[in-house]
Amino acid sequence: MNLNIKANEQNTYDAIVVGSGISGGWAAKELCEKGLKVLMLERGKPVEHPNYPTATKDPWDIPNGGRLTREDIERCPIQTRHYSIRGDNKQFYINDLENPYTEVKRFDWIRGDIVGGRSLLWARQVYRWSDLDFEANLRDGHGVDWPIRYKDIAPWYDYVEKFIGVSGQAEGIPHLPDGIFQPPMEMNCVETFFKKSTEEKFPERKITIGRVANATAPVKGRGVCQYRNLCHRGCPYGAFFSTNASTLPAAFETGNLTLRTNSLVNKVIYDDKKGRAVGVEIVDTETNEMIEFYSKIIFINASTMATAFILLNSTSSRFPNGLGNDSDQVGRNIMDHHKGAGANAHAEGFDDKYYSGRRPNGIYLPRFRNIKEKRTDYLRGFGYQGGASRAGWNNDIINKPIGAELKESIQTPGGWTFGLGGFGECLPYESNRAVLDTTKKDKWGRPTLSVDCEFKENENAMQKDEAQSAAEMLEAAGFKNVNSYNNISFPGNANHEMGTARMGRDPKTSVLNGYNQMHAAKNVFITDGSFMVSSSCVNPSLTYMAMTARACEYAVDELKKGNI
Repeated sequence: MNLNIKANEQNTYDAIVVGSGISGGWAAKELCEKGLKVLMLERGKPVEHPNYPTATKDPWDIPNGGRLTREDIERCPIQTRHYSIRGDNKQFYINDLENPYTEVKRFDWIRGDIVGGRSLLWARQVYRWSDLDFEANLRDGHGVDWPIRYKDIAPWYDYVEKFIGVSGQAEGIPHLPDGIFQPPMEMNCVETFFKKSTEEKFPERKITIGRVANATAPVKGRGVCQYRNLCHRGCPYGAFFSTNASTLPAAFETGNLTLRTNSLVNKVIYDDKKGRAVGVEIVDTETNEMIEFYSKIIFINASTMATAFILLNSTSSRFPNGLGNDSDQVGRNIMDHHKGAGANAHAEGFDDKYYSGRRPNGIYLPRFRNIKEKRTDYLRGFGYQGGASRAGWNNDIINKPIGAELKESIQTPGGWTFGLGGFGECLPYESNRAVLDTTKKDKWGRPTLSVDCEFKENENAMQKDEAQSAAEMLEAAGFKNVNSYNNISFPGNANHEMGTARMGRDPKTSVLNGYNQMHAAKNVFITDGSFMVSSSCVNPSLTYMAMTARACEYAVDELKKGNI
């Protein structure tokens, strides 16, 4: 008995953070800086900044020319549905064969399996939400109303942006609030022309350089962007925000963080007598040992679908349907941005101009639909990401002769092309959900998820407008060979899945309150994409970070008051 007590003491912390991705890293940093002893549990392998294995390798040092092998595709049949996995970063992604799930309808669950999670894999686009987003459900009656508004989170956007370093241009667009920006990246000549043309002919459509968490000015402990466009390998300069380069070092600096890798969380342990969560149970993925850890507060940041699994798998006499699931909303309301519609074209008249470096960013055209005018074919709206570039020296090189003609050819860049791709908002649907599947097990014998999720009529109608409007602007700019396309993505493929444990004012229709605190288990907080009530059309990671910092302050205050 004494040995058990000692073991329990060794495995007890002030706080446990599940997951080391964008929101988990922020939770660890904030809680550690507030003086709590924190255990971070990460299911994946160690990756230490700046030692990313392929970050500084030359192209000829990457096996198979950076292409995925047949074995890679067989091991990762889900991950290889996504553009981001390549031969030079495949080590960051999960093994799908060991981590199966059921797709009632196709759902592309893209997952990292390393410390830092998808903070090493993201596209780094960071945009603030506005009350156009926070009030959307209330206005049109879909989902439940957000329990917060822009004024509640605005100071936390400030706080986060100062720390992560966001390059961008202030534009004064009410529904895309400006933030605290480092110097913006420069548009190239074709993008500058397109901005001028579009804003003259379509005054309601504004174009700006993408707002990205790539530092263009120094941030503590990190370098600035080198314009290599190799972010997907991990950045040894720390120029883009990741857990590994930013929040994790800050947390370790306090001396309050313990990081445990290869630690797959099975469930949250709820004590019926105490009426609170007391810890978590993990399986060590290397030894298969089951271990329990204990804490006063728990932050679940495992990523939306994994968090849904943990909650559904955390059953007790108090919560027979999963932790905090009194409302039957856990696992429901899955949202993701839909993509796959837009247009591209050739831009003539700029062949005497080029650009330097490989800017890891494009332009952004914010939402312009359903703001003042109201469409009858769909609700909400979309934005565009895109840009212009020139084909490289190796374009069609296989068809070139050798000798002088080859030398001349490779010194001549190809023509300019321009493209716009839409990112559209998905409405919250209760029928888009995940449930536990006890018939299919993962490598460690655990139940898995069964996911039934699809884009519906509203999203498909929006896609048509995305393709038509993109072509309209490219044609108005005088570009040639304009080609529009509409091939809607499958949920999950935009990597912005959210909504499985939404917040709200009423415990009967939501899982969390406005501070990301579980209604029914006050010492459990969820600040990954699970808490989202609607999806907006802009990338959500900045909102995850701001809401995490806000929730941490609230949690520590409540802990000090003895309320949790």
